[in-house]
Amino acid sequence: QVQLVESGGGLVQAGGSLTLSCAASGRTVRNYAMAWFRQAPGKEREFAAGISWSGTYTRYADSVKGRFIISRANAKNTVYLQMNSLKPEDTAVYYCAASESNTYFDGGVYDYWGQGTQVTVSS
Repeated sequence: QVQLVESGGGLVQAGGSLTLSCAASGRTVRNYAMAWFRQAPGKEREFAAGISWSGTYTRYADSVKGRFIISRANAKNTVYLQMNSLKPEDTAVYYCAASESNTYFDGGVYDYWGQGTQVTVSS
């Protein structure tokens, strides 16, 4: 089993930056693809960014492309999401997910999920 714990969320003004972390425990995730999803109030959960097990390949939703950067430190069993130029519409609970089948895109198969961390962007 893999446990994922997100951290780094908070309140930030529009135009600001935050970096989220997702720490894995229970088993190494160095061979798993990882992704960040988000869910805004009253909306369905949506894919934000994904990264392959090696870190070589990444995918981003159009809404965050050019502003968010996903990365990973396999030695630390941790994945990051650097969020820049934040907008009020980025306000959501952000979830980390792990894929044993190395899917790192929207619609992929994700086997483990964290509990989420709240990000609020004020205008």
